[in-house]
Amino acid sequence: MAKLTNAIRAAVKASDQTPYAIAKGANVARSQLSRLLSGESGMTVDTIERLADYLGLRITIEPKGRTKGKTTKGR
Repeated sequence: MAKLTNAIRAAVKASDQTPYAIAKGANVARSQLSRLLSGESGMTVDTIERLADYLGLRITIEPKGRTKGKTTKGR
C-alpha cells in the first residue's frame, strides 16, 4: 500500500491545486488527505480510488509471478 500512498502524495504535490481543493473534488474528508500527506495513517481502498481518479491516476494490480499455493501441472 506504500507505493499507492506515495504515488498519491507525489500527484498532490505536482498538482497546481491546494490539498483542500483536491479533497473536496475527490469527495474525501480533508482530514483524511492531511493524514495521508503527513504519513500518519493508512487509507481505505475507497479513499485511494477516489483520490487516484480525481488526480488522473490509474491503479493497476498485476500478478508478481508464481503465487504461494499454486501448483503446476505434472506435480
